[in-house]
Amino acid sequence: MEKIVKALRALKLIVKQPALLNLVLDFEDNFKNRVVKKYNLPSGLKKIPFTLFLNEVNNIQPFTFLEGGSLPTDYLLLAALSKKLNKPTCFEIGTWRGESALNMARFAEHVHTLNLSAAELINLGFDKSYADLQGSMCKGVSNISQLWGNSFSFDFKNFKKKCDLVFVDGDHHYKSVVNDTKIAFDLLRDDKSVIVWHDYGNGTETVRWEVLLGILDGTPEDKRKHLYSVNNTLCAVYYPYPVESFTAVYPQKAETVYNVIIEKSK
Repeated sequence: MEKIVKALRALKLIVKQPALLNLVLDFEDNFKNRVVKKYNLPSGLKKIPFTLFLNEVNNIQPFTFLEGGSLPTDYLLLAALSKKLNKPTCFEIGTWRGESALNMARFAEHVHTLNLSAAELINLGFDKSYADLQGSMCKGVSNISQLWGNSFSFDFKNFKKKCDLVFVDGDHHYKSVVNDTKIAFDLLRDDKSVIVWHDYGNGTETVRWEVLLGILDGTPEDKRKHLYSVNNTLCAVYYPYPVESFTAVYPQKAETVYNVIIEKSK
């Protein structure tokens, strides 16, 4: 009886404020249920070990420890993939300060990074000081090109089938992830090219189901077999290489531990 009363109260609130329905539709469990029903992935994507990428590089440059950025392991993943792909052309959707672009640029031929312009951000309600931080760390870097625009309307024709590594870190709502995922696959040069999605995880062990559903729905069916999450990071990858993968049970046992050295950049 109590549940019925609560349901009726909730219905009355939604009738008075229809926008509240979005909270129900966007609730994380709703996205998880859709992933499980459509793709039978109750634990999310299979994981590949982070240690695989330590074979390429074991340090990141730069890292600010400021909010809104990525984990050190996320940046190392990007740097390692950039090195593995041997002077790749990279494309990034979502620049922020520029740390991710800089870590790819260490080993890349060139990095193109796309972000909403200052004017677009201010129009969305962000203040000027925030807008001015976009790409601020990678200004003047010779192998990084800053592009401005919205991925829903930006003309990608000059970059299609020309990129070896694509990093998707724009808006993380479902429709945007689907859009950016479809674009990412259009940008790939060949069957050795790689995609990385940031914020696949709410943490290094838990799934952000809205993002995962967007990735799955935006990925061509024949490519989904190469989708993984990378252990110890917040990232998912399209990784078309032979690799050992595993299903992780939450919470994970700390079977691999790391030594971390922190030094101030000169």
